[in-house]
Amino acid sequence: MKEWTSEELSAFLTSGKTGLAYFYTPLCGTCQVAGRMLEVIDALQPDLEIGKINLNYAPEFALTFGIESVPCLAFVKEGRAVDAIYAFRSVPYLLDKINTVFD
Repeated sequence: MKEWTSEELSAFLTSGKTGLAYFYTPLCGTCQVAGRMLEVIDALQPDLEIGKINLNYAPEFALTFGIESVPCLAFVKEGRAVDAIYAFRSVPYLLDKINTVFD
């Protein structure tokens, strides 16, 4: 999972790609756990593009994506956010959600 800048996230969206955008803040404890879950997802599904964005450095995307809190995982399909979750629950839950949204 790669750390994205605002510019990299914008480029990802305008390119029309499909993947996950993970929004977090460094002092958020729940974000730390969610990040570890996404590292597992990244290892299990290496073809799925996953980027993490520190919302402190990209506040404009809170409005763009309608982010209410962190952690937030946005599902981006062909450059558009089609879904978002705030409760990560478990790795199997995330895998099921990814398959449901992207298949």
